[in-house]
Amino acid sequence: MTAPLNDRLLSGFAAAFGGAPALVIRAPGRVNLIGEHTDYNDGFAMPMAIGQETRVAFRPAAGPLNVAALDFAEADSFDPAAPSRTGGWRDYVRGVVAQLVAAGITVPGGDLAIAGTIAKGTGLSSSASLEVAVARAMLEVTGQSWDAVRVALLAQRAECDFVGVRCGNLDQIASAATTSGHALLIDCRTLALRQIAMPDDVAVMIVQSGVVRGLVDGEYNRRREECERAARILGVGALRDADEPLLESARSSFDDLAFLRARHVITENRRTLDAAQALATGDLVRVGALMRESHASQHEDFGITVPFTHALAELMSEAIGPEGGARQTGGGFGGAVVGLMRKDRLAAVREAVLENYRTPAGARPEICEELPAAGAGLAT
Repeated sequence: MTAPLNDRLLSGFAAAFGGAPALVIRAPGRVNLIGEHTDYNDGFAMPMAIGQETRVAFRPAAGPLNVAALDFAEADSFDPAAPSRTGGWRDYVRGVVAQLVAAGITVPGGDLAIAGTIAKGTGLSSSASLEVAVARAMLEVTGQSWDAVRVALLAQRAECDFVGVRCGNLDQIASAATTSGHALLIDCRTLALRQIAMPDDVAVMIVQSGVVRGLVDGEYNRRREECERAARILGVGALRDADEPLLESARSSFDDLAFLRARHVITENRRTLDAAQALATGDLVRVGALMRESHASQHEDFGITVPFTHALAELMSEAIGPEGGARQTGGGFGGAVVGLMRKDRLAAVREAVLENYRTPAGARPEICEELPAAGAGLAT
């Protein structure tokens, strides 16, 4: 997949701008194994980077920043010293440039082409991948040092403050700071990172539900507001600081909805830490049980599944068996389901999905098997 993507990017760059770029940067998408909607609550998450990625080709020059989005056959051009909002994919690029400018970095004009293999709206962080790739490209050509977490936080601010999705930092950190062959346990408050080696006999399968989701329609931001309200009721700075006994002791202060939202986040933080420990020791029975619990909590307490993702997760968990499990991954309201399993279960799980699941359009779903990839960097 890498060679065709790079060829498409370079040929698209030449067609749009003539000649060749000065550099090409790659930034991976991610799949979140466990820890959903915990990042903006200062909690814990455990994603891994995947082979699907965004690549940008850049050639600096005086004047405006000219952008060709090859996957959309669309273009943009703006003054890099003063980006303004315009909507859609353009704001992800403009937002990163705006944050770099706010950080005191002089962003050059020039020509930027973008192409990727991450389908939009599938829960695999195409937006974070784009943001991190653009930031890395601009830092590279301006001779700035590369700090993965710093850049991830800059990209997060672009999405929160410019695009308007009040996301946490999970997606951008996963795209920027992962290590090949490892999942990444993120402490979203302290930004401490723990690389967790994926056992050799463990496989990750991602199945697209066929329900395309969007996060700027209000539901994602609404969940964040609900969590912030729950934290205020509990008298803590963030739900990271609460535990189940505290929540139960304050039950009478909550309406049912706020209580359920808080319960998801508090229990999800515990599940994520437990899953990281279990994965590190190769205990797939424990990891699988925690993934199934996580999915149930997303469905019953946090209200972010849809009938298609819920049915798909249950189907996959049943096909996987006791050593592993499946759950909806990403921000919710559609997108993908991730399954963790022994490699010798891949064929059986794939067969079960293809025989028993159809997308809303009546088609067989897209299925991919992923290995933990490296974070963003210069393409080779």
